[in-house]
Amino acid sequence: MIKSKIQILAGLGIGLLVMGCNTSLVLTAPPINYTNTSPKVAELSDQQSRHWGHLDLQKDTIPGMSVDRAYAELLKKKKGEEVIVAVIDSGIDLDHEDIKDVLWTNTGEKPGDGIDNDGNGYIDDIHGYNFLGESYNEQMEMARILRLKIGDEAYQEAARQKLNEKLPEAQAALPQLKQIEAMVTMADKNIKEALGKENYTLADLEAYQPKNTQEERTVGMLMQVMSMGEEIPAAIKDLQDGLKYYEAQVNYNLNVDFNGRTPVGDDPYDYSDQDYGDGNPDSRYADESHGSHVAGIIAATRNNKKGVDGVASNVKIMSIRAVPNGDEYDKDIALAIRYAADNGAKVINASFGKGFSPNSEWVYEALTYAASKDVLFVHAAGNDALDLDDPKNTNYPNDHPDGDEANFANNYLTVGALTQYFGADMIAVFSNYGKEYVDIFAPGDAIYSSMPNDSYEFQGGTSMAAPAVSGLAAMIRSYFPTLTAVQVKKVILESGISPSVKVHVGGTEGVEKSFSEISKSGKIANLYNALILASQVANGTVSL
Repeated sequence: MIKSKIQILAGLGIGLLVMGCNTSLVLTAPPINYTNTSPKVAELSDQQSRHWGHLDLQKDTIPGMSVDRAYAELLKKKKGEEVIVAVIDSGIDLDHEDIKDVLWTNTGEKPGDGIDNDGNGYIDDIHGYNFLGESYNEQMEMARILRLKIGDEAYQEAARQKLNEKLPEAQAALPQLKQIEAMVTMADKNIKEALGKENYTLADLEAYQPKNTQEERTVGMLMQVMSMGEEIPAAIKDLQDGLKYYEAQVNYNLNVDFNGRTPVGDDPYDYSDQDYGDGNPDSRYADESHGSHVAGIIAATRNNKKGVDGVASNVKIMSIRAVPNGDEYDKDIALAIRYAADNGAKVINASFGKGFSPNSEWVYEALTYAASKDVLFVHAAGNDALDLDDPKNTNYPNDHPDGDEANFANNYLTVGALTQYFGADMIAVFSNYGKEYVDIFAPGDAIYSSMPNDSYEFQGGTSMAAPAVSGLAAMIRSYFPTLTAVQVKKVILESGISPSVKVHVGGTEGVEKSFSEISKSGKIANLYNALILASQVANGTVSL
């Protein structure tokens, strides 16, 4: 086994050298060994908070992927080959200052002429393709199953039970959030007037003498919010984001009568109906930001003194707009995977997932096709704090069709999400996990990345962990292009870091498990070690 592979590498000595022209880049630095690491006690600086996923557990006591250290110590003055990473997601802001220079461009296509110049079956696909047309808000698959009477009675009943669980939660949460948001917003406005300042601190509130009972309640509420470690403007924004989420749940996602597909014009449950979409995968709506955030994590232009640095250099992002504000359609995902595989992508990032998949066979066939094209598929584990090894907890797509124990394809990698806090709280409270169904963990909570209109924001989810690993995979494929997708997956899993810690999983009321028990590898993805192991595999020193 590879138990000793890292040990073998460690014995090769310190240094960096490049072999002759007939061999791959050789990295002979010893891998990082994380022993006796204690949790970070000091608060992260603003810069560290915006960059923590790139930091190093050994040097910084933060469970990042050692990205900065890999560039500084292993890759200085080294240049890899260009790698195309397909981002199957919502639309991406193609004009973003940190993304526009790393976009894939289809040189065989002439923009705007309405002709399929390169004959690939897609017209004007300059930077990718848009399978959603002008649609965006969508139902969850459970609502579509009930609206369209998809599947047998048992399947529809399972969808009904899930809907009856989710919809009342959203209906109850919406008015509560509206009330809380209104109260905090009004309290903020009133205290600003009373203090005579636009920005105030907890100390300001503690020193303020309320003039009446109402002011006393106002100050008390604001102090309670700030004592939880969040500034009032950030708290208000979180509440407003929550309102948007639950409004979408009630009005669109869980609304059985809503049909978001009308603007597209196809039958999404007829696989032969493929003449739809267009060549513009740009984001369309003010809240359509997910794809931009994901793309920035992978490959935001490095060292341009703007915004953020992506994990990977030498990457071109292929934008494939196929994930709406709701559940994606199996047909769109299957065609998007095939599009990526046929147009040169070597890594596909899939930061999406759902509990029901009526036509999962289309997606599995596309994934098998991508495997035949040597494409690595990197998928987010999901944000329901569930053990995916439990047959009740379905998350599609996955690499175990129909509950089969064996992976159906070796090009599939599932990623859970870490926080910046090494130790018991290292697993993001929302992250799914599973010894068999999740492969590895990576930074995914409070990740700062690109947003539409040249803006940047913190977001969290396994949707943020998957692109971190996609960037890592792209780096391996860039510097060691002879490695196959299967080898790249094995390198990522074998080279990760295995901290001997107990962690909380399953949400706020969850359980404690050893970190080694919650994923197949029991590891944290690590770019530094992955590049060293990839070097040895590429040069025949180690076999996987």
